[in-house]
Amino acid sequence: MLLIVCSIAFFHSVYGGTWSNPTCAPGRYTITHLFEWKWTDTADECEKFLGPYGYCGVQISPPSENRVVTSPNRPWWERYQPVSYKLVTRSGTEAEFRNMVDRCNKVNVRIYADIVINHMTGGGRGSGTAGTHYDGESLSYPGVPFSSWDFNSGSECHSGDGDIHNYNDPNEVRNCRLVSLRDLKMSKDYVRDKVAEYMNKLISIGVAGFRVDAAKHMWPGDLRAVFGRLNDLNTKYFSGGTKPFIFQEVIDMGGEAIHASEYTSFARVTNFIYGIKLAQVFRGNNPAKYLKNWGSAWGMPSPFDVVVFIDNHDNQRGHGGGGGVLTHFEHRAYKMATAFMLAHPYGFARVMSSYDWPRHFENGEDKNNWYGPPHNGDMSIKGRSINADLSCGNGWTCEHRWCQIYNMVAFRNVVFGTTVNNWWDNGNKAIAFSRGNRGFIVINDGGVDVNANLQTGLPQGTYCDVISGNYENGACTGKEVHVGGDGRAHFQVSHQGEDPVVAIHIGAKKGSAKKVIL
Repeated sequence: MLLIVCSIAFFHSVYGGTWSNPTCAPGRYTITHLFEWKWTDTADECEKFLGPYGYCGVQISPPSENRVVTSPNRPWWERYQPVSYKLVTRSGTEAEFRNMVDRCNKVNVRIYADIVINHMTGGGRGSGTAGTHYDGESLSYPGVPFSSWDFNSGSECHSGDGDIHNYNDPNEVRNCRLVSLRDLKMSKDYVRDKVAEYMNKLISIGVAGFRVDAAKHMWPGDLRAVFGRLNDLNTKYFSGGTKPFIFQEVIDMGGEAIHASEYTSFARVTNFIYGIKLAQVFRGNNPAKYLKNWGSAWGMPSPFDVVVFIDNHDNQRGHGGGGGVLTHFEHRAYKMATAFMLAHPYGFARVMSSYDWPRHFENGEDKNNWYGPPHNGDMSIKGRSINADLSCGNGWTCEHRWCQIYNMVAFRNVVFGTTVNNWWDNGNKAIAFSRGNRGFIVINDGGVDVNANLQTGLPQGTYCDVISGNYENGACTGKEVHVGGDGRAHFQVSHQGEDPVVAIHIGAKKGSAKKVIL
């Protein structure tokens, strides 16, 4: 039996920021972003897939009431224009939200809420998803309530029209309106209290942490003041004194006045450079051999300060840090990059889970990047269907269900706490490395086939390649790899295959009873 246990004491000893410690259940180290999913589907997914396959948790779409946008027809971005902090959205009701959180926690899958606290809606008037009226012109949001006194004005923002134009001016970026969205005055105690009240309600329900949207557009001191008002996590699901896990959206590509390092002393940040650099490698534009010193040596933050990802809901559409990232539309390279991310120890990993949309490019821009989730005739979100091979239907991509990805989530669970050893490369685009004596991966990104005897660092035995198949009932459904008494094994990996990756670990060794603590 293989027992994978995460020590809470270990987390607290290595993660510096007050709200930087992942709140995963023992043995789980990867979250997925179920973008635009219904709460009922998310609860079902926790019980039937995410729990059994070792995922730590789910980043959900914003749970607060948002503006209803009918032109274009219910775009995804309406979720990022709050009307109030009532828990009613296209994803479901408050009762469905509470049920989801409870059911997911009971199978050790945590819920991380994407929260929008920098701003409210853009201009105009209307009603939100819970029926609450708002007036973006007079800055009236009675559902909170917020009034014109609670927003930054010309006293704080000096851009003239109230919008951000100069990203090299920190005051403008943080005090003016992001794409005309009404900018909350987070320096005001009343605003801080109302935001903390919203977050504490989510904590009381059982949420494990937060992804903070547009954190770059708020002053670090203001965010620290809000987070300082937060309660510890609900002891129904977490040990006493556990702080929420917070990761902040700070897009820092270099060359601007605001830096991610301003936010990492108290919580994590999302590392946008990570996916851009890996896209350059796994599209073949940069030799994979250079990944030997991947991490902080590439000018990225400490691994304990970041959440890493190949793409997210913004940049897969060309927004939020720009294009250039790999997405599910380039599935071969995407799977390679994700395999590398999950095999490498740098950062806390998040796997994207998307839906499909009909892309239409003009002058390099996808004109359909606004498309909302698959929906029914009444514009309600359509539930995902599950195919025999565990993949999704009904327009849902579900990268987190691709076997090459969920098996690497298990790989990450097994090798956690070990370092990169036994590095090998062919001087170009093929690489291999072990994680201590627990796992080994080979990736061939092109050029020539790999045909080599490599030191794996693993104990002698026969292992299942978890990219080509699974370890089931003591046998391999895909390729087998035989490791000798000296730790060496022969690998043959075509550079032209759909999945030019081989990954083995001690949790998928023939003759052993695999067991990951769930």
